[in-house]
Parts: sequence; C-alpha cells; structure tokens
Amino acid sequence: MRTSLLKDFSFSALVAGGVSVLVGFTSSVAVIFTATGNLHATPEQTASWLWAIGVGMAVPTIILSIRYRQPILIAWSTPGAAVIGAAAAQGGLTMPQAIGTFVASAVLIAVAGFSGGFERIMKRLPLPLASALLAGVLARFSLDAFVAVPRNPLLILTMAGVYVAGRRFWPRSTVPVVLLIGVLIAAAQGLFHLESVPWKLTLPVWTNPQFTLGSILGVALPLFIVTMASQNLPGVSAIRLGGYEPPVSKIIGWTGVSTFLLAPLGCFAVNLAAITAAFCVGPEAHPDPQRRYWAPICAAIAYALIGFAGATVTALFAAFPHELILAIAGLALLTTIGNALANALGDETYREASAMTFFVCLSGITLAGIGAAFWGVVAGGVVLGLRRCRRTD
Repeated sequence: MRTSLLKDFSFSALVAGGVSVLVGFTSSVAVIFTATGNLHATPEQTASWLWAIGVGMAVPTIILSIRYRQPILIAWSTPGAAVIGAAAAQGGLTMPQAIGTFVASAVLIAVAGFSGGFERIMKRLPLPLASALLAGVLARFSLDAFVAVPRNPLLILTMAGVYVAGRRFWPRSTVPVVLLIGVLIAAAQGLFHLESVPWKLTLPVWTNPQFTLGSILGVALPLFIVTMASQNLPGVSAIRLGGYEPPVSKIIGWTGVSTFLLAPLGCFAVNLAAITAAFCVGPEAHPDPQRRYWAPICAAIAYALIGFAGATVTALFAAFPHELILAIAGLALLTTIGNALANALGDETYREASAMTFFVCLSGITLAGIGAAFWGVVAGGVVLGLRRCRRTD
C-alpha cells in the first residue's frame, strides 16, 4: 500500500493542493480573525483556533482520501465563522458559550451524516442543478480575477496569456507555470513583503464549553444549517462532478466527530470543501482520476503546518499580493466552470432551472443567515417543479 501511495504522487497534485490552500486560506481567514476579535480572544486563543482548525481539516482529509482513493478535501466553514462573529458582535456570546455552540453543532452534523439523512437529500438533487450550483459558486472567482485587471494589468494579463498558451502547448503543467510566472512578476514589482514575518510555533489552548438555551438556538442551530447548506451541499456536488461517488454519509459524519473532538480548542466547524475542492477533483490535479487523491493530501499537510505555525504562516500568506491570488484562482477554475456549465445547460429539460440556480448562486445572496448555494438549489427546484407540473397538466 505504501509503495502504491508513493507511485501515485505527482507534482501536479502538489501544486493543485497548494493552490487550494492558498485560495482557501487567504480568501477567508480574515473571517476567523473577526470572530475571535469579537469574542475578545487572547492571541494564544486565536492561534489555538488556527491549530484546531488545521488539525481538524488535515486528519480526516488524509484518512478519508487514502481510505477511499478519492480527492476528499475537508475545509473550515467560512459562513459558520461569520455566524459566530456576528453573534459575538452583538455582545451576547462569550468564548465558553461559543465553544459550547461548536460542540452542539458538531453533534448535529454527525447525526445528519451517520443517519444518512443528508445523503438522501443529495441523491434527489438532479445532476444539472448540482452542476449549476457548482458553476455559480465558482464563477465569482473568475469574475473577480478579470475585474482586478485595472489594478495590475501587467500581472494579471500576463498570467492570462500564459494560461491560454499553456492550455494549448503544455496542458498538464498550465497552472504551475501560470503560478510561477505570477510569482516572478509580483516579486519583480516588489509586491512581496516578508521582512516582518514572525517565527514561532502554536500551542493549543483548552476552553471549557458552556451551554445555554439561547446560544444553542441562536448560534449552534444556525451554525449547523449554514455549514450543511452553504458548505457540504456544494462540496458533495463538486466531488460528484469530478466523476466520483464518495460515501457521503460517512464523510459528513466524520467531519462532525472531528469538530466535536477539537471544539474546546477552537475548531468551530469543518466540512467538505466546496470552492477549493474544484482544484483537487479536476484534470489539473492529475490526468488520471485515480491519482488525484494526492492533491487533498498535499493540501492537508499544508493546513496542518498552518495550524502548528499559525502566526508565522498567516503572515506569510498575507505577504502574497491580492491580485496574484485572484488571478491564479480565477484562471485555475476556468476549466471546471466550463465543464459544470456544459453539464448544467446541456439537457433542455433542466436548462431553465439550471440557469436560475446558476444566477442565484452567482449573486452571493444571503437570506436568514443561509448562503446563496442553498437558495440557488431552492430556486432551481421551484422552477423545475413548476415545469413538471405544467407538463403533467
């Protein structure tokens, strides 16, 4: 087994995993810092959150990816962190109560997973709507990349040109080459600032959970809902659109267990990766689908390092120019978005419903604390249901 694992490793998987971490971490870590700040966390507690989240993502990612030989990437719940931060900002949530909500939400996630309830819902979601869901969630990244062109046209347009050439002449290495060119240009422009990066390890800090009815109903339940609707729902779609059929119930259940065990150290919620999973399930990770599971493993190792060196790695990621992050994310996802749109709009029966799902997801709308991914599926389902009713009549 060990020999087989080593043979399946590839440089393209390493790059795909690295890009997923780069995009995932830099695009949403500020939400975590906002939440800890609103909770008046000490620097040690904030670092402990990064440690717990890093371990909480890394361990199940590695175990599940190796166990099922599929690219299963676990990530933190960005909307979940937003729920915590918003509740703390209102002044009615203490750090022990926040930890209590993490524990309660983790139990709900584990039950939803191991009971099979969440998977039964997913199996009723038509593939075209799932494709539209994924395309709508990812398209914002490509839009942001090109919207950022006026801020640094040399960097982004050069990377785009290299991407177009790479897809024609060196398709297997396109993303690594684009990233390398982008780093070289950004360095030549003096956009990296590494002189003030601190170097120290992170130690976990235990906080005893406190449970109150108000925090359970007002925070833990919304945390559970947004994690399942805004993260796990598109996460399953991303893996399936890569051609895989993962054991959804077990995966969701184990993310709940991982969160439960690490909650007192600051792990608020881990779940299936949605956006960043797209980097690991497509041909950019490896031409052979059976060898792509190394991409999330590489990402997991990076997340573990982030956890153990939270302050240092945070500063390093902050040193990357924002335009570089936007460009590499947007360009790397173009193929995945195109394939998802082709699946979403290819069947005329689902075309209108898929279009509705796509645009609602693309809008980024949030209602009742639940993200656009959930409402996109609801909107598409309503359109599809009405269409079927008309045909029946």
